[in-house]
Amino acid sequence: MSNSSFEALQQRLSFLGRVVRKEIQHLNYSEQRAFAKPITIDKVRSMATDEAFAERVEAYTSRFCRLQDTVGDRLLPSWLTALGEQPRAAIDNLDKAERLGVLESADQWLMIRQLRNQMMHEYIEVPEILANALEAAHSYQPTLINCANAILTDLEKRELLEK
Repeated sequence: MSNSSFEALQQRLSFLGRVVRKEIQHLNYSEQRAFAKPITIDKVRSMATDEAFAERVEAYTSRFCRLQDTVGDRLLPSWLTALGEQPRAAIDNLDKAERLGVLESADQWLMIRQLRNQMMHEYIEVPEILANALEAAHSYQPTLINCANAILTDLEKRELLEK
């Protein structure tokens, strides 16, 4: 890798590090607000009239999906490049991340990805799907954040990212 390519990669990683840290902070804030009370099917049905709750759920789902996209589609491939690996298809990148120890399970990540579709598209008409997807996302949130933090920690150890 040429010196200018390395510098460009390091700048991208620093940018992504800042973005991911902010996204984690915002997701944690939204989680506290959306899950202040247990989310039930009846509570999800109330979104039609409870605009404040609907807005909290929208913020949570948006931030959860954004962090998942940023880590999986941007940070992970850039991290692999920094390791001298050639980024490949998403599933291959996830398998590599699992083998390298920054991701607990590639299959679990794919399940998290499916939640995105359930929370962003199907919730409009099926409150049961949204309620279940929100509870699942809430349970997977630590997995998502742990993966992001593991990559960032590895980059810091390699002195490729500012702390």
